[in-house]
Amino acid sequence: MNPKQKLESILTNKYESEDGDLYKVELLDGMTNEEIVEYKKQLPNNFLPTEIEELLKFSKGFEFYGLEEVRFDSFGHFGFEEMFPNSIQLAGDGFGNFWILDIDTKGNWNSVYYVCHDPAVIVKHSENLSQFIEQVDEYGKKGNESTLDIIHEQTVMEIWTEKVGIMEKNEKDYDFENKKIAFPEMFLIVDLTNEPIKTGFPWGKSGPNTKIIRPTDKPIWIVEKKVKQGFLSRLFGGKK
Repeated sequence: MNPKQKLESILTNKYESEDGDLYKVELLDGMTNEEIVEYKKQLPNNFLPTEIEELLKFSKGFEFYGLEEVRFDSFGHFGFEEMFPNSIQLAGDGFGNFWILDIDTKGNWNSVYYVCHDPAVIVKHSENLSQFIEQVDEYGKKGNESTLDIIHEQTVMEIWTEKVGIMEKNEKDYDFENKKIAFPEMFLIVDLTNEPIKTGFPWGKSGPNTKIIRPTDKPIWIVEKKVKQGFLSRLFGGKK
Protein backbone atom coordinates (compact mmCIF):
# COMPACT_ATOMS: atom_id res chain seq x y z
CA MET A 1 0.00 0.00 0.00
CA ASN A 2 1.10 3.55 -0.60
CA PRO A 3 1.05 5.95 2.41
CA LYS A 4 -2.45 7.31 1.71
CA GLN A 5 -3.90 3.81 1.38
CA LYS A 6 -2.14 2.69 4.55
CA LEU A 7 -3.48 5.68 6.48
CA GLU A 8 -7.01 5.12 5.14
CA SER A 9 -6.83 1.46 6.21
CA ILE A 10 -6.42 2.33 9.91
CA LEU A 11 -8.99 5.14 10.21
CA THR A 12 -11.76 2.90 11.56
CA ASN A 13 -9.51 1.09 14.05
CA LYS A 14 -10.22 1.64 17.71
CA TYR A 15 -7.50 1.62 20.35
CA GLU A 16 -7.45 1.66 24.13
CA SER A 17 -5.21 4.01 26.11
CA GLU A 18 -3.37 3.07 29.32
CA ASP A 19 -6.24 4.65 31.23
CA GLY A 20 -8.78 2.49 29.43
CA ASP A 21 -10.11 5.26 27.20
CA LEU A 22 -10.95 4.40 23.60
CA TYR A 23 -9.49 6.55 20.82
CA LYS A 24 -9.07 6.63 17.04
CA VAL A 25 -6.82 8.34 14.52
CA GLU A 26 -7.77 12.02 14.29
CA LEU A 27 -6.92 13.33 10.82
CA LEU A 28 -5.56 16.80 10.14
CA ASP A 29 -6.79 18.73 7.10
CA GLY A 30 -5.18 18.15 3.72
CA MET A 31 -3.23 20.69 1.69
CA THR A 32 -4.73 22.70 -1.15
CA ASN A 33 -3.24 22.71 -4.65
CA GLU A 34 -1.81 26.17 -3.95
CA GLU A 35 -0.20 24.96 -0.73
CA ILE A 36 1.30 21.99 -2.57
CA VAL A 37 2.87 24.30 -5.15
CA GLU A 38 4.46 26.43 -2.41
CA TYR A 39 5.55 23.35 -0.48
CA LYS A 40 7.41 21.91 -3.47
CA LYS A 41 9.51 25.07 -3.65
CA GLN A 42 11.03 24.21 -0.25
CA LEU A 43 11.96 20.63 -1.13
CA PRO A 44 15.20 19.30 -2.64
CA ASN A 45 15.07 19.48 -6.43
CA ASN A 46 11.58 21.05 -5.99
CA PHE A 47 10.32 17.49 -6.23
CA LEU A 48 7.46 15.80 -4.37
CA PRO A 49 6.78 12.10 -5.07
CA THR A 50 3.30 11.53 -6.52
CA GLU A 51 2.22 9.23 -3.70
CA ILE A 52 3.28 11.82 -1.11
CA GLU A 53 1.43 14.59 -2.92
CA GLU A 54 -1.66 12.37 -2.91
CA LEU A 55 -1.21 11.81 0.84
CA LEU A 56 -0.75 15.50 1.64
CA LYS A 57 -3.88 16.48 -0.29
CA PHE A 58 -5.76 13.91 1.79
CA SER A 59 -4.18 14.87 5.13
CA LYS A 60 -1.13 16.70 6.50
CA GLY A 61 -0.95 14.23 9.38
CA PHE A 62 -2.88 12.92 12.35
CA GLU A 63 -3.16 12.88 16.12
CA PHE A 64 -2.48 9.65 17.97
CA TYR A 65 -2.40 8.90 21.70
CA GLY A 66 1.13 8.44 23.09
CA LEU A 67 2.84 10.46 20.34
CA GLU A 68 3.14 14.11 19.58
CA GLU A 69 1.22 15.09 16.46
CA VAL A 70 2.30 13.01 13.43
CA ARG A 71 3.05 15.38 10.53
CA PHE A 72 3.87 14.69 6.89
CA ASP A 73 4.55 18.33 5.97
CA SER A 74 7.16 19.38 8.55
CA PHE A 75 10.13 19.74 6.20
CA GLY A 76 13.13 21.52 7.70
CA HIS A 77 11.81 21.53 11.27
CA PHE A 78 14.48 19.14 12.54
CA GLY A 79 18.05 20.35 13.07
CA PHE A 80 21.05 18.02 12.99
CA GLU A 81 21.76 18.79 9.32
CA GLU A 82 25.12 17.01 9.42
CA MET A 83 23.20 13.80 10.05
CA PHE A 84 20.04 14.48 8.01
CA PRO A 85 20.52 17.38 5.56
CA ASN A 86 16.90 17.12 4.37
CA SER A 87 14.20 15.56 6.49
CA ILE A 88 10.60 15.45 7.63
CA GLN A 89 10.10 15.57 11.39
CA LEU A 90 7.30 13.01 11.52
CA ALA A 91 6.69 12.91 15.26
CA GLY A 92 8.21 13.31 18.70
CA ASP A 93 7.79 11.43 21.96
CA GLY A 94 7.55 14.54 24.12
CA PHE A 95 11.02 13.99 25.60
CA GLY A 96 13.20 15.46 22.85
CA ASN A 97 13.42 12.33 20.70
CA PHE A 98 12.08 12.24 17.14
CA TRP A 99 11.09 10.06 14.21
CA ILE A 100 12.68 11.49 11.06
CA LEU A 101 12.04 10.67 7.40
CA ASP A 102 15.16 11.07 5.28
CA ILE A 103 14.90 12.86 1.90
CA ASP A 104 17.72 12.70 -0.65
CA THR A 105 18.95 15.51 -2.89
CA LYS A 106 16.72 14.32 -5.74
CA GLY A 107 13.66 14.71 -3.53
CA ASN A 108 12.95 11.01 -2.92
CA TRP A 109 11.39 10.11 0.43
CA ASN A 110 13.35 7.24 1.95
CA SER A 111 13.68 5.46 5.29
CA VAL A 112 12.47 6.61 8.70
CA TYR A 113 14.93 6.89 11.60
CA TYR A 114 14.42 7.21 15.32
CA VAL A 115 16.78 9.86 16.66
CA CYS A 116 17.31 9.53 20.40
CA HIS A 117 19.38 11.92 22.52
CA ASP A 118 19.48 9.91 25.76
CA PRO A 119 21.11 7.61 24.95
CA ALA A 120 22.56 9.35 21.87
CA VAL A 121 21.57 6.72 19.33
CA ILE A 122 20.08 6.59 15.82
CA VAL A 123 18.00 3.59 14.74
CA LYS A 124 16.66 2.65 11.33
CA HIS A 125 13.00 2.50 12.29
CA SER A 126 11.02 1.95 9.08
CA GLU A 127 11.86 1.23 5.47
CA ASN A 128 9.41 3.89 4.29
CA LEU A 129 6.48 6.07 5.37
CA SER A 130 3.87 3.37 4.77
CA GLN A 131 5.66 1.04 7.18
CA PHE A 132 5.91 3.81 9.78
CA ILE A 133 2.14 4.36 9.65
CA GLU A 134 1.70 0.60 10.02
CA GLN A 135 3.99 0.64 13.05
CA VAL A 136 1.96 3.43 14.66
CA ASP A 137 -1.15 1.31 14.17
CA GLU A 138 0.65 -1.68 15.73
CA TYR A 139 1.70 0.52 18.67
CA GLY A 140 -1.93 1.40 19.29
CA LYS A 141 -2.88 -2.30 19.25
CA LYS A 142 0.04 -3.94 21.05
CA GLY A 143 1.61 -1.21 23.19
CA ASN A 144 4.90 -2.36 24.71
CA GLU A 145 4.98 -5.41 22.43
CA SER A 146 5.00 -3.24 19.29
CA THR A 147 8.04 -2.53 17.13
CA LEU A 148 7.77 1.19 17.90
CA ASP A 149 7.84 0.67 21.66
CA ILE A 150 10.58 -1.98 21.52
CA ILE A 151 12.86 0.36 19.55
CA HIS A 152 11.98 3.27 21.85
CA GLU A 153 12.60 1.38 25.08
CA GLN A 154 14.98 -1.51 24.34
CA THR A 155 16.80 -1.24 21.02
CA VAL A 156 18.34 2.16 21.77
CA MET A 157 19.95 0.78 24.95
CA GLU A 158 21.20 -2.35 23.17
CA ILE A 159 22.86 -0.18 20.52
CA TRP A 160 24.30 2.22 23.09
CA THR A 161 25.84 -0.60 25.15
CA GLU A 162 27.08 -2.14 21.87
CA LYS A 163 25.21 -5.39 22.30
CA VAL A 164 24.21 -4.77 18.71
CA GLY A 165 25.69 -2.39 16.18
CA ILE A 166 27.59 -2.16 12.94
CA MET A 167 30.19 0.54 13.42
CA GLU A 168 33.52 -0.32 11.81
CA LYS A 169 37.01 0.94 12.35
CA ASN A 170 38.45 3.10 9.59
CA GLU A 171 40.04 0.16 7.81
CA LYS A 172 37.53 -0.15 4.98
CA ASP A 173 37.83 1.88 1.79
CA TYR A 174 34.78 3.86 0.75
CA ASP A 175 34.24 5.64 -2.53
CA PHE A 176 32.39 8.84 -1.78
CA GLU A 177 31.90 9.78 -5.43
CA ASN A 178 35.30 11.49 -5.61
CA LYS A 179 34.33 13.93 -2.89
CA LYS A 180 37.14 15.41 -0.84
CA ILE A 181 36.31 14.60 2.77
CA ALA A 182 38.15 16.12 5.72
CA PHE A 183 38.26 13.01 7.87
CA PRO A 184 38.73 13.24 11.62
CA GLU A 185 42.01 11.81 12.88
CA MET A 186 40.17 8.75 14.17
CA PHE A 187 36.71 7.73 13.04
CA LEU A 188 34.18 4.95 12.61
CA ILE A 189 32.12 4.19 9.52
CA VAL A 190 28.39 3.49 9.76
CA ASP A 191 26.69 1.97 6.70
CA LEU A 192 22.96 1.28 6.97
CA THR A 193 22.44 0.90 3.22
CA ASN A 194 21.28 -2.71 3.24
CA GLU A 195 20.60 -3.12 6.94
CA PRO A 196 17.20 -4.09 8.39
CA ILE A 197 15.11 -2.02 10.75
CA LYS A 198 16.22 -1.98 14.42
CA THR A 199 19.80 -1.49 13.23
CA GLY A 200 21.62 1.65 14.28
CA PHE A 201 24.59 3.28 15.94
CA PRO A 202 25.55 5.48 18.92
CA TRP A 203 26.37 8.93 17.59
CA GLY A 204 27.32 10.55 20.90
CA LYS A 205 29.90 8.22 22.43
CA SER A 206 32.62 10.86 22.06
CA GLY A 207 30.61 13.69 23.58
CA PRO A 208 28.35 16.51 22.38
CA ASN A 209 30.86 18.05 19.93
CA THR A 210 31.54 14.85 18.03
CA LYS A 211 32.19 15.51 14.33
CA ILE A 212 29.73 13.68 12.08
CA ILE A 213 29.94 13.63 8.27
CA ARG A 214 27.45 12.31 5.75
CA PRO A 215 29.29 12.32 2.43
CA THR A 216 26.42 11.37 0.08
CA ASP A 217 22.70 10.64 -0.04
CA LYS A 218 23.38 7.06 1.01
CA PRO A 219 22.81 6.18 4.67
CA ILE A 220 26.53 6.17 5.40
CA TRP A 221 28.04 8.29 8.16
CA ILE A 222 31.55 9.03 9.37
CA VAL A 223 31.60 9.46 13.15
CA GLU A 224 34.60 10.90 14.93
CA LYS A 225 36.11 8.71 17.63
CA LYS A 226 37.80 10.65 20.39
CA VAL A 227 40.30 8.91 22.64
CA LYS A 228 40.53 10.03 26.23
CA GLN A 229 44.01 11.29 27.05
CA GLY A 230 45.82 10.59 30.26
CA PHE A 231 47.19 13.34 32.50
CA LEU A 232 50.70 13.34 30.97
CA SER A 233 49.31 13.38 27.43
CA ARG A 234 47.20 16.42 28.25
CA LEU A 235 50.12 18.08 30.03
CA PHE A 236 52.47 17.73 27.07
CA GLY A 237 49.83 18.22 24.38
CA GLY A 238 49.93 14.59 23.32
CA LYS A 239 53.43 14.96 21.87
CA LYS A 240 55.82 12.04 22.02
